Amino acid sequence: MMSDASEMLAAALEQMDGIIAGSKAMDYSNGLFDCQSPTSPFLGGLRVLHLLEDLRAALELMDNEEKDNLRCQIPDSTAEGVAGCLFTNQHLLSFQTNGHSSEAIYQERLSRLESDKECLILQVSVLTDQVEVQGEKIRDLDTCLEHHREKLNATEELLQQELVARMALETQKLELMTEVSSLKLKLSAVERDHRDSEGLYQEVTDLRFRVTDIENERLQCEKQLKATKVSVGHNNCTVYYDRRAEFTFSSEMHQYLLKTLISSDFYLSIFDIYSCRLKRSHSTSLNLDDAAEMEFRRGGVRATAGPRLGWSRESKQTAVDAPFSRWSKDEVSTWLHEQGLGLYAAQGQNWIKSGQTLLQASQHDLEKELGMKHPLHRKKLQLALQAVLSEEDDLKGKLDHNWVTRWLDDIGLPQYKSHFDEARVDGRMLHYMTVEDLLSLKVGSVLHHLSIKRAIQVLRLNSYEPSCLRRRPSDENNVTPAEISQWTNHRVMEWLRSADLAEYAPNLRGSGVHGGLMVLEPRFNVEALALLLNIPPSKTLLRRHLATHFHLLIGSEAQRLKQDCLENPDYNVLTATAKVKPRRLSFGGFGTLRKKRPDDGEELICPMNLEKPKNSSFQRGVLTFEDNLDDLEQGKVSEF
Repeated sequence: MMSDASEMLAAALEQMDGIIAGSKAMDYSNGLFDCQSPTSPFLGGLRVLHLLEDLRAALELMDNEEKDNLRCQIPDSTAEGVAGCLFTNQHLLSFQTNGHSSEAIYQERLSRLESDKECLILQVSVLTDQVEVQGEKIRDLDTCLEHHREKLNATEELLQQELVARMALETQKLELMTEVSSLKLKLSAVERDHRDSEGLYQEVTDLRFRVTDIENERLQCEKQLKATKVSVGHNNCTVYYDRRAEFTFSSEMHQYLLKTLISSDFYLSIFDIYSCRLKRSHSTSLNLDDAAEMEFRRGGVRATAGPRLGWSRESKQTAVDAPFSRWSKDEVSTWLHEQGLGLYAAQGQNWIKSGQTLLQASQHDLEKELGMKHPLHRKKLQLALQAVLSEEDDLKGKLDHNWVTRWLDDIGLPQYKSHFDEARVDGRMLHYMTVEDLLSLKVGSVLHHLSIKRAIQVLRLNSYEPSCLRRRPSDENNVTPAEISQWTNHRVMEWLRSADLAEYAPNLRGSGVHGGLMVLEPRFNVEALALLLNIPPSKTLLRRHLATHFHLLIGSEAQRLKQDCLENPDYNVLTATAKVKPRRLSFGGFGTLRKKRPDDGEELICPMNLEKPKNSSFQRGVLTFEDNLDDLEQGKVSEF
């Protein structure tokens, strides 16, 4: 590009130089043209004519610009001579005048050409500078191009390396996927084995608890046998007692049973020796049937009485006059069996010296020496020790863990029976139950927490009377809120059937809805009940019908409290899906009773300072359930 521009400028300059040189030659070479002019006087006239004709023909063939150029090259003397020969004097004068004017035109044209030349020279210098700048830019661009080419080559090399690495990663990925597949297969096999082992472990745990129950029953039977052994004349009974004494379980036999039991059939073979039979009740506990020749005595322990009803007060207390701190090792072991913690009695044989050992034991000691890993078992033991040391009448102690299992059926939460039974939850633990305790028992629903809270409140209002709950229909016209609070889950379902809502009544199974929740809980209203019954919102008439019966049932005072709660801006509809969020504790475990009292109201699921119902029907004292008297005498309670 630079060379082309230079050539063009050079050609233009040469052309201008030629034009200027030609013009000057015409000014200064008239003599030469005169000498070289073909109009020699020696030529003849004919030749002159021929030349003139040739000149005319040549001029006709030329255009105006060529004529002007030719006219500029003709010397003045030659032009004047030709004009003098061809024209008259007047014409000659005119030609001279025209010659002078042509000279002026040529002079002006020459000056203009010189000016154009200067402009062109200036432009040439500017263009030269621009060419140099462009050359610098071209060199810079060449350098950048080379640099980018180097970068491109480096990038291509990196790309090749990346492709190689990607191929290696793909290969590694395939290998890992193969390994993951094999690990998944192994994991599935391990999980299957784990599930099988979990089932076996749960079975062993159940068997251990059943052994404890059987030993409790054995101890109670031995006490009863000693108390009823008043006559030598009862030969059959005496023989039976002797056989029982001969085969009394020792601690070594207890350890052997725990290690070797693999099925419930083993229990049957052992107790067949004692001429007894085992019977499975509805609450999954084992019952002891006495021999057919045993005589029934009212007030004693019946073999047909389900353990879910709890033992009588006489059978729950060990007849020891000395303070607990002076109890012997055997007396403490018997007491542990009565509390449902006989599982730890054998392991504590070498550690427990007297009752004082348990009174001075810390959480670490109980876990290390007795193997008491379950925190609720430790809490149960501490509450039982506190009750032993207390001189007040322990009404809550009459409700053992079997009764609590029955109680879960009554309040509509049978799905938690296995967890409560494993934790050996009794009446005392219900009284001091905390939110953390319920969460450890796998109770995470807000509705179920409120259900247990109000059920415990009903027990407190009725002084922990074991038969305070109402399971059968009574006079609907004279029912009071206090009586409704005693309704079981099954009784509430019967009420729904009587209100022409039998189609939706089965939806309350396992919901935790009982009379205490309906009457005492402000957050539980007819909207929450309709949601639990799965009554669609579109069925407004059906919901209105339910609301009418519900409001008539609970009374005006309870309805006013529910309305106040409903108007609270923080109110949320109570649903079965809402979960309790556990809060982080600043301490571990339950702590000792010396450091933290069990009646600490800020953590209890049912606080001690809970406001009592204002309805007058709750002020009449303890209400008992008369309909169950006949069943209690026979050792049975109708199960729903």
